[in-house]
Amino acid sequence: MRRVRCAIYTRKSSEDGLEQDFNSLDAQRESCEAYIASQKHEGWELLSDHYDDGGISGGHLDRPALRRLMQAVDEKRVDQIVVYKIDRLTRSLADFAKLVDRLDAAETSFVSVTQSFNTATSMGRLTLNMLLSFAQFEREVTAERIRDKIAASKRKGMWMGGSVPLGYEADGRTLKIDESEATTIRTLYDLYLKHGTLRDVKERAEELDLRSRRRERSGGRVSGGKNFDRGHLQHILSNPVYAGQIRHKQQVYEGQHPAIIDRDVWEKVQDLLQGRASTMRGSKRKTTRSPLAGKLFDETGDRLTPSHSRKNGKRLRYYISRRLVKDRSRKHPDAWRLPAEQVEGLLLELIRQHLGRTDAASSITQNISAAEIVTVAENLADQSKTTACLALIERVVLRPDSLTVLLDQDGLANMLGCRSEQINLATLTIEAPFQMRRRGVELKLHLGEAPPQIDQTLVQNIVKGRRWLAMVVAGKTFSEIAEAEGVSKRRVQDVANLAMLSPDVLAAIVQGEQPAGLTTDYLIKTRFSAIWPEQREQFTAL
Repeated sequence: MRRVRCAIYTRKSSEDGLEQDFNSLDAQRESCEAYIASQKHEGWELLSDHYDDGGISGGHLDRPALRRLMQAVDEKRVDQIVVYKIDRLTRSLADFAKLVDRLDAAETSFVSVTQSFNTATSMGRLTLNMLLSFAQFEREVTAERIRDKIAASKRKGMWMGGSVPLGYEADGRTLKIDESEATTIRTLYDLYLKHGTLRDVKERAEELDLRSRRRERSGGRVSGGKNFDRGHLQHILSNPVYAGQIRHKQQVYEGQHPAIIDRDVWEKVQDLLQGRASTMRGSKRKTTRSPLAGKLFDETGDRLTPSHSRKNGKRLRYYISRRLVKDRSRKHPDAWRLPAEQVEGLLLELIRQHLGRTDAASSITQNISAAEIVTVAENLADQSKTTACLALIERVVLRPDSLTVLLDQDGLANMLGCRSEQINLATLTIEAPFQMRRRGVELKLHLGEAPPQIDQTLVQNIVKGRRWLAMVVAGKTFSEIAEAEGVSKRRVQDVANLAMLSPDVLAAIVQGEQPAGLTTDYLIKTRFSAIWPEQREQFTAL
């Protein structure tokens, strides 16, 4: 009689109940031992080694006991693997195929004591594949259900577990503030607003002996309780949980827990972090910082945040409305997207003009002596020529046709070498009208009259349209022109229609004096009138 050496493999996905004297693994082993005993007449005998994986998912093969078992199989020390159910061995069809290859190579088979099939026959393998398909399906559906539940709960602002952030304690499905730790969080945010770099915050935090939470793990292990490194500080300063929000993947929702940091403070820190990151990314870390981060607002109160894109290998900086970042799924026609260098230059020039007036020294300061006025005037002459003027900006509010700049009183006093109370508060506010030029989604601001800007694309399309219309007059069809030019017939018809523009409209386009909204796309989509007086009336309203 052939001797069949049998190894029992047991597994349980969670650790619940494993501490009991008789747990799920014991129950599985008992059933398998009874089955092996019933096959004694076939030469089956139980090996003494135990292969038990407690608290490990069947969705992968990285299991200690399974690795030991498969090593024994490879060394041909096992003839038969006995499991309580096939999903104890694996729940994945792909993993099952890998196991079958190794078992076949070692001439080893396996049996489930509760599911009757024989893998030596084609019908048995079909049955096994069906069982595994349902096992994998059950596992994936369960995982999807859990993910959906977590996502739905987080949309409601619920805390769904995990490592509790420093400054909070778990309180059911929400968090409550731990005041002893919350003080540390507030101090770190204050330090970053004051110093502006993670390196400085790290050094000051070490001087104040601020430390992370000390945790005692199972087995006597202790973690935490150490000074903050820069990565940990970055995580704390960018974590929306401290502003009373819950993050789920790329979305942020209002949380049910109280905030440790005021929302305005948190958003200002995010803008500063993003602006600071602009100096660190890119080749050789020479990228320009965004000095207006956290200072630009539009007429709705929405903050403009630093952003960037790349074109032909060149990095282009922008300030964009925060709603474009927070809600990418919707279009925001009233949102702002300003080229950073252009708006920084415009504001710098505006402040230079404000500080460079002949009467600036006397109008900006008050209650000072003649000698002090001379000192202030000299300082103005020196400082109004430098980019340090941008550091004086406390807040800029943008409206469709004007902007308001509020200067920092203490910063201006420090620049001029006088006391803060000697600054005339009325001179801290600068109002200036401007003209806007839009190019696609990008806006450019111009103080006073905007310079002419010729739309080269529109000019080229008009020239092309006039040429194609001449070909039509000469007897060619739209289809023939489209084939010769390598474009669609519809495109030929649309562009040829541009030849119908009136002479005065054409002259304005050539000189760059047409309305901002008069573009190729607008002309093609609106199907403008061919009657010249009606054109003028339609285009004037843009």
